Amino acid sequence: MHLGVIFETNDAEKLWNGFRLANEALDADHTVEAFLLGDAVDAPDVETEKFNPPGVLKKFVHNDGDLYACGTCLDARDLDESDLRPRSTMSNLLGIVERSDEVVTIG
Repeated sequence: MHLGVIFETNDAEKLWNGFRLANEALDADHTVEAFLLGDAVDAPDVETEKFNPPGVLKKFVHNDGDLYACGTCLDARDLDESDLRPRSTMSNLLGIVERSDEVVTIG
């Protein structure tokens, strides 16, 4: 299966659970593409005592998950692109939706 996951929040628990799902899908040999949209571009910096979104995000990238981050959303927050925030476009997001068998939005 090809899974698309769209993240639209910087809530630590929601990010953590969403990337746990994405990692589980990768472990089950599914293809997973994740797109950070809006507040979700903060994901690499969000960490609480209970939840570690950067940790599961790094695992996702390390396990060959495809990650994208809205370039306009990065600019609006004065954030630079990085390995955990690869600059992308709405065209990339549309491609994820078109390629995916299932799309989940976390927000």
